[in-house]
Amino acid sequence: MATDLSGERGDARSRLWARGAVLAVAAAVAVLLVAVGGGGALVVVSGFVGLVVSAVGVWWMVARRGPLRWLGAILMVGAPVGLLVLYVHSGLWVIALVAVALWVVALGCGRMALRPSHQGHVMRAVPHPAPRRPVILMNPNSGGGKVGRFELVERAERLGARVIVLEPSGGDKVLDLARRAVSEGADLLGVAGGDGTQAEVAAVAAEHDLPFLVVPAGTRNHLALDLGLDRDDPSLSLSALTDGEELRVDLGDVDGRAFVNTVSFGVYAQVVQRPEYRDAKAETALDAMPDLLHESGPRLDATVDGTALPSQQAILVSNNPYTRPDPFTGRRPRLDQGELGVIGVRVEGAAGAADIALRGSQSDSLNVLTAHRVEVTGGGDSVPVAVDGEALTLPTPVTCTIRPRALRVRVPRDRPGAPPVAPAVDWRRIFTLAFRGRGE
Repeated sequence: MATDLSGERGDARSRLWARGAVLAVAAAVAVLLVAVGGGGALVVVSGFVGLVVSAVGVWWMVARRGPLRWLGAILMVGAPVGLLVLYVHSGLWVIALVAVALWVVALGCGRMALRPSHQGHVMRAVPHPAPRRPVILMNPNSGGGKVGRFELVERAERLGARVIVLEPSGGDKVLDLARRAVSEGADLLGVAGGDGTQAEVAAVAAEHDLPFLVVPAGTRNHLALDLGLDRDDPSLSLSALTDGEELRVDLGDVDGRAFVNTVSFGVYAQVVQRPEYRDAKAETALDAMPDLLHESGPRLDATVDGTALPSQQAILVSNNPYTRPDPFTGRRPRLDQGELGVIGVRVEGAAGAADIALRGSQSDSLNVLTAHRVEVTGGGDSVPVAVDGEALTLPTPVTCTIRPRALRVRVPRDRPGAPPVAPAVDWRRIFTLAFRGRGE
């Protein structure tokens, strides 16, 4: 019988990292216990209180108005500053610094222990002939004018592409332009623009089984990040026209509309609906949040592959799951797993915010799932939805599904690659991994 030596070595490395994490935690606890007489207990208690107070401050600042919002801002900033002053003034800063350093080591080892093997992370690209009649749609407004700043039109045309520049007023219908390009013989569809524009062009490319080219000229460029493209210089993605290869990735579907990244329901979706959001995102969100997060605010129910998620304040469905429940800083290690990621949020006041700060993804205020089908209902006949950041209103129930490997994506052969994934740390799994027997 053949033996998978690489798998055994991977398991052994994971156990070693897990044991390193456990040892670092034990060392941090030992430092605090040894220093109990010299203030170790004060470090633990004050650190716990400071974290809770800061989380409560964040909640009040987001969910309240007037004096309570100002108090929340003071607590959010004042709690960590107060801890620092306390540690320095009382001479406990050395104990606190050592304990924090050991905790950071424990987290690092824990993430290494839980990180899947390299082989499981790589989306396989295959060689494919260069397109002969590529067409790229470019939005000159995206990303603060990246199309003009990086001379994307000129560079694409020099590489043989036909470029369609969208109207700055946003009056162009992207789907119609993409379909017309296909009818005129395009054998590749590309887009330099934001997530919403990418999703529309990707839908047409998938419909005709044509390769799709992503030029990261948007603001966040989430899809480009997970494809391993260079987001600092979007012009480098154009090299895929002459020296590229193809990936097969999944495409999300929300009531017949494609999405490449996320579909948001609830709080974020309702904020995006406001006309002033585009020009003043932070101010608009702060103005809307108190009403949306209030006890009488809107709630959503969802069914996730048969599992009920009742009375959620926000639901986020992603095309493949994120490594942790934060799509803004997290990422998707793969886009070809054939699964939706689902994050449900229901925060019941300041106590719920503190629970999230203390327990993270293990908090009862968060539901983190994977699924093949998600059905969302609201309190009426329709519900606000943000599809790849674009504001829509859809009739309920809204159904999200996944189309496995529906999209051919052409990427440069020479590209940076996706950054390493930092998975959420699950201490139960780490302790199980550290102490399990060889035969388990």
